[in-house]
Amino acid sequence: MPWSQVALRFLILLLLAAGFRLKAAEASRRPPNVVLIFCDDLGYGDLGCYGSRIPTPNIDRLAGQGMRFTDFYVGQAVCSASRAALLTGCYPGRVGIQGALGPGSKTGLSAAENTIAELLKTRAYSTAIVGKWHLGDSPAFLPTRHGFDEWLGLPYSNDMWPHHPTARQFPDLPLYDGERVAEMMPEQARLTRRYTQRSVDFIRRNRDRPFFLYLAHSMPHVPIFPSPEFAGRTGLGSYADVIHEIDASVGTVMQTLKEERLDRETLVIFTSDNGPWSVYGDHAGSTGGLRGTKGTSFEGGMRVPAIFRWPGKIPSGTVCREVAGTIDILPTLARVAGAAILATPVIDGGDLSPLLFQERTARSPRRAQFMYWGTHLDAVRAGRWKLHFPHPHLVLEKPGSGGWPGVLRNGQIGLSLYDLSTDPTESRNVAGLHPEVVSHLSSLAEAMRDDLGDSSPPRVGRGIRPPGIRTD
Repeated sequence: MPWSQVALRFLILLLLAAGFRLKAAEASRRPPNVVLIFCDDLGYGDLGCYGSRIPTPNIDRLAGQGMRFTDFYVGQAVCSASRAALLTGCYPGRVGIQGALGPGSKTGLSAAENTIAELLKTRAYSTAIVGKWHLGDSPAFLPTRHGFDEWLGLPYSNDMWPHHPTARQFPDLPLYDGERVAEMMPEQARLTRRYTQRSVDFIRRNRDRPFFLYLAHSMPHVPIFPSPEFAGRTGLGSYADVIHEIDASVGTVMQTLKEERLDRETLVIFTSDNGPWSVYGDHAGSTGGLRGTKGTSFEGGMRVPAIFRWPGKIPSGTVCREVAGTIDILPTLARVAGAAILATPVIDGGDLSPLLFQERTARSPRRAQFMYWGTHLDAVRAGRWKLHFPHPHLVLEKPGSGGWPGVLRNGQIGLSLYDLSTDPTESRNVAGLHPEVVSHLSSLAEAMRDDLGDSSPPRVGRGIRPPGIRTD
């Protein structure tokens, strides 16, 4: 072969090698994709890796390949408030979102708040929400006005429809595609599959750029609907079938990432918006033995499963017992994506990346977790200790069945201190044995009351921001 041809081939090989190195360098500079899977009313004890009998092999594999949190909290144990906390990194009272917003709500998430999607847009992410929104259904409140490029899903909970077992005033349930109502009264048994298919499509369309997928399942919130393909599959009842189908959805998403060679470039987070709605009995999940339920500030309402997976970054098979929560996800994603958090408006969450990457001195990013129900500060946790202030709460007296709720009664708790390291069920009040701990946690609570207020006794916090107000 003439030397000129040898030289030409050598030059081509050099150029190809340079191109490969350039692509590798670009990949190393590209921020990670983020897939955030958020279930509705999934209990702390509903997954195999948290002790459940329900088969969840794909989610269990996530935990085996990443980090499982044992003490992970939501912003408040109810739908809209919890989602506001997740997406803004703030306690829901700070951003003016309380309870579960209904159809035609006069309030919603303010345009002044910065969401995870808006934060990641500053790093050129494609963004999508697939599933439940529940932060206002006025056009100004929709996710496409809060940083999401696209949306397929429901504007609020799937029980807010004419077939609600106890409240018949709800209108027909809309399924949105973008800002357009694509369908009325969608077949709920197909929702999990439709959400999964849309998620797969979004990943494939955006494989060449960083993306944020927020997959917010409508289930296992009642009414529960496993698809025909999953009905009866577990032999453990319809609720278990719904969880098993969500697990299969996780498996499909993970297989898609693998097929698109995005597996190692994607941070996957799996968690829930609050604990189970236990009043629905066999159509509700398990707290794993924790006290309380959705709608309370006990561990069963506030503590949820949480798994973070990012191969090569988060050590596999690790367990984190530090206090963390959904309000920490926004600042964590800002760190790993290289996005700047604005000084205003103020957020409450902290960066979890030192915990995720197991830095030697990593600890909880916040000194305390404050637990409000509505505008009342019910409890505060710092380290192993949790202090409840006097407050009313609901107690399950008789569970329901077949999609019908059971019976709740009113309860009352006085000043109570629990050592969660030895008493996660909050059953032994040790306030009298540790007055110095009560004093310390009470002082933390007083500072928070100055900031976010309290309803008993009435106090207006200085750090509360107004929600968005409907004008259409």
